[in-house]
Amino acid sequence: MLTIINRIKCNLNLIVVSAALCSAAAVAEIPAAADLTALAQHSFRSAEDRARNQYRHPVETLSFFGIKPTMSVLEIWPARGWYTEILAPYLKDQGKLSIANFRVDDGTMQDDRKIFWSRISEKLSQRILKHKEHFGQVQQTEFDPPAYMYLGSSRQYDMVLSFRNAHIWNEQGYLLDVFRAVFDVLKPGGVFGIVEHRASRVSEISSSAVEGYLDESYIIAVAEQAGFTLQAKSEINANPKDTKDYPKGVYALPPTLAMGTVDREKYLAIGESDRMTLKFVKAASQ
Repeated sequence: MLTIINRIKCNLNLIVVSAALCSAAAVAEIPAAADLTALAQHSFRSAEDRARNQYRHPVETLSFFGIKPTMSVLEIWPARGWYTEILAPYLKDQGKLSIANFRVDDGTMQDDRKIFWSRISEKLSQRILKHKEHFGQVQQTEFDPPAYMYLGSSRQYDMVLSFRNAHIWNEQGYLLDVFRAVFDVLKPGGVFGIVEHRASRVSEISSSAVEGYLDESYIIAVAEQAGFTLQAKSEINANPKDTKDYPKGVYALPPTLAMGTVDREKYLAIGESDRMTLKFVKAASQ
C-alpha cells in the first residue's frame, strides 16, 4: 500500500515539475530585449500583424529613432497595439513602456468615431492585462484632446512615439497642442518619433492632401513651433506606388480598405500608404 502511495506522490511531483518546466519554456520563448527582429516576428503576434512588417518596417523604424531597452518610452494612441506588441517586451526588463490610450467611453460619447476608438483602446488594455508574460507592466493613461491632455510628468520620458495619428489631431485642430504636450513630458535630449501618411507635394510651398494625408513640411513646421528640432528624416516607410488620389483617401488602402470590394485588388497591390518618418529632438538645455 505504501509503495502505491509513494508511486502516486512521485507521479504527482513529476506532473508539477513538468508543468513548471512548460511554463518556464513558454516564458523563455520571448526573445531577449535587444532582439527587435525576433520580437517583430514573434508568434505571439498574429499572422496578419506580422504580414504588415513589410509595410511598416518596425525594426528599421525603431532603430532609426534610436530606441534602447533601458529607455522610458511613451506610445500615443496605440490603437490595437501593433507596435505595443513589440515595444512592451523590448522594454519590460530594463526600461518602461507607457501608453496614452484613447479615453474610456463613460456613456456620454456621441461621436461614432470616438466610440470606435474607445472600444479598440479598451480591448488593448484588457489584452495587456491578460498577457502580462509578454507585455510586462505597461503604464496606461487616457488621452483625448482637448479635455484629456495629460501625457505624464514633465521631463518623464526618453522617447515619445506616434504612428499615424497626427492627421487626426490636425483635423480636430489640436496638432500644435499635442506636440507641445509631448515636448513637456520629454526629458532634455529626448526623441519624438513620428510616422505619418504623407501628402503629395505640388511645389516647395504647397501640397495636395486628400483625407488622412499630411504635408511633411507642415508637420516639421508645427513640431519646430512646439520647440523641437528635426534631427533626421528617413524614407524607410516610403511607398512610391501610393498615388494618394483615392475616393476615400488613405482609408482606401490596406489595412482599412474602405472601398470594400471596389478595386480591392488594386488597393491591395499598392499596399499601405506612403509615409514620412521623422525624428525630432528636444534640446539638451531645455
